[in-house]
Amino acid sequence: MPGLPTRFAAFYGARPLHLLTMLSGFALVGYVLATFRPATLWNSGTWWQSIVVWLAAAVIAHDLLLFPLYALADRLLSWRIARSVQPKVVARNYIRVPALGAGLTLLIFLPGIIQQGATTYQAATGQTQQPFLGRWLLLASVMFAVSALCYAARLAGARRRAAGKLRKSRIRR
Repeated sequence: MPGLPTRFAAFYGARPLHLLTMLSGFALVGYVLATFRPATLWNSGTWWQSIVVWLAAAVIAHDLLLFPLYALADRLLSWRIARSVQPKVVARNYIRVPALGAGLTLLIFLPGIIQQGATTYQAATGQTQQPFLGRWLLLASVMFAVSALCYAARLAGARRRAAGKLRKSRIRR
């Protein structure tokens, strides 16, 4: 006789944690809708700074433009890696992770990189936003370099294991 979690999963279609997560998400959305008013989401003075406009632009930019582009890039990367000679260690995640990190840090620091609000930033800190681009480029290059070193170490380990197996098979003959 199946246990309660198994029967729940058969009835609901997923584990209980999924239901708990969904209920928590709906509770959060309900709270946001109850506390935010339309005036909070719309800036009548400068329309392009409204939360609604940015949310709509993010959905359109991501779902209609960016997602197909990076899905295509991932397909091309997968196709290229599948044709490579060394299928022992797949390089896909060693490219994906630093690219994702570089993209997210660009998204977070973009206002500083494009020097948006430069006068306010300088008045508040006494510094300029000039080094933001160089620092982001340095951070992105370090992420790719660390990923390349990890990939090289993993590839060397795989080659060493393959050479060890080849020697053992020759010795047994």
